[in-house]
Amino acid sequence: MSTDDRQETPSRITVAMADVVVALLFAAVGTLVSVDSYRIGAGWAEDGPQAGYFPFYVGLLLIASGLITAVLSLRRDAKWHRIFATREELRRVFDVLLPTAIYIVAVFLLGIYLSSALFIGWFMVRHGSFRAPITLAVAIGVPLLFFLLFERWFLVPLPKGPIEQMLGL
Repeated sequence: MSTDDRQETPSRITVAMADVVVALLFAAVGTLVSVDSYRIGAGWAEDGPQAGYFPFYVGLLLIASGLITAVLSLRRDAKWHRIFATREELRRVFDVLLPTAIYIVAVFLLGIYLSSALFIGWFMVRHGSFRAPITLAVAIGVPLLFFLLFERWFLVPLPKGPIEQMLGL
């Protein structure tokens, strides 16, 4: 079997499996929201609803919709035979997902401006096949534009890392 044949073969993930996993993730997020909202106060006080009142009920709706979707997905037999995606399709998803996850962590370690420049540059070179001059211009220009827009114009500070603090940004 050649590499091309393997990439186009279906994964073992069915539509039903994907539906159930996503539905359970929604229910888990709903549980987290409801529990934390209850912790900060989800009742009604003398002066109106407490801070967690509305988020608590939104969390309950997420739990209910997630569990209902999971049960319905488990009951539909046809979805267990339909393949969710080919290996090539999943590879393309992870080509975007993994750098994005790294970017999110890098924002906390390096700050938003340097992380954004690296992230934009990576995607322009890796997926856009842009040459160095245009890549550098955009990768530096976009974070610079956001710095001017948020920090100087709106006076809203964005997360900074050690290099940005060293430069006095």
